[in-house]
Amino acid sequence: MFLGGFTTFALLYATQPILPRLAADFGVAPTTASLSVSLGTAALALMLLPASVLSDRYGRQRLMKASLALATVIAFATAIAADFGQLLVLRMLMGAVLAGLPASAMAWLGEEIAPSAQGRAMGLYIAGNALGGMSGRFLVAGLTDWSSWRIAAAALGVLGLVATLVFWRCLPPSHRFRARAALPSRVFGDIATLLADSGLRRLFAIAFLMMGAFTSLYNYLGFRLHAAPFSLGQTAIGAVFLLYMVGTLSSAWTGRLVDRIGRRALLWIMILACGAGLAIALVEHLAAIVAGVAVFTFGYFGAHTTASGWVGRRSGERRALATALYLCSYYLGASIIGTLSGLAWEFAAWPGVTAALILCAALALLCAWQLRTLQPVAQPPAFTPAA
Repeated sequence: MFLGGFTTFALLYATQPILPRLAADFGVAPTTASLSVSLGTAALALMLLPASVLSDRYGRQRLMKASLALATVIAFATAIAADFGQLLVLRMLMGAVLAGLPASAMAWLGEEIAPSAQGRAMGLYIAGNALGGMSGRFLVAGLTDWSSWRIAAAALGVLGLVATLVFWRCLPPSHRFRARAALPSRVFGDIATLLADSGLRRLFAIAFLMMGAFTSLYNYLGFRLHAAPFSLGQTAIGAVFLLYMVGTLSSAWTGRLVDRIGRRALLWIMILACGAGLAIALVEHLAAIVAGVAVFTFGYFGAHTTASGWVGRRSGERRALATALYLCSYYLGASIIGTLSGLAWEFAAWPGVTAALILCAALALLCAWQLRTLQPVAQPPAFTPAA
């Protein structure tokens, strides 16, 4: 599952560190170039609910394996896109087929892992997301500087192929999956039940706001560092994405901490750390920018690990659909806020982006603060090992 998360984020965010290069090569504005990220995340968000229904009906493993295989094919096709329009279409298809893995992964972990270890397991899975996002971005940035973005896209295809083969071979079989009928009335009834829960609504809002802020930060960080007075090249900009290692450590550490002190005490602290990171990154010095982005990344992955595990824990037998709603909010935030913050960049450069993202963090903090008094749901039956 670590490997599945790794590959998903490596493929989904591959164009983020080379947005300035794409804008120059295709002659488009920064906001338009950011669509190569935003359209992929939007397509993923829109496909999460259908994918969760398929997951409930046909099984988590089938869908996750098919998702990685199709995404690998599209990664190779991206390398030969004739124009920016074709690139956008392929990036949309990439997001759509990748939806099968996150729509199933958290439900698989919730079913197959003992409740006492779910925080750690979720932390490890999300650590894979962070490491994949970092590695994919750094690989693409470095290869683009060395050769071209097309060579970088082909290299990602190779990475996806290797990861897919290992995932297919090594994922343990499901023991506790029970198929559920994919009836529209049941699906809409379950959605209504989940949205009636005020705690889940706030967790979905946090996902939307924080993922939007996170994507926006890294979308326009490259433009800031590419411009004077920093004037960094693609490889140097790509190296900034090594800060995702902080997210990997944060996810694993937070997963263990959740099991010890609880989600209510941890979520708002992590969001507060994100706001502090944004403030630090306002300073016009490269070291301060790197430090601020590191603090934000640590807080963001800690908040995501805490909130996503909470959704799975709170939603019971509807966890696949609840996960899909959480991730739909998550990726819609990446798409909508990630694109609209480009207007803030064009209007007021980095201070404008920072103001928009601090507003997002403040709203998320309000939701997290309200969750401190949320009434817990009934605990699930005791976990017993499969025969």
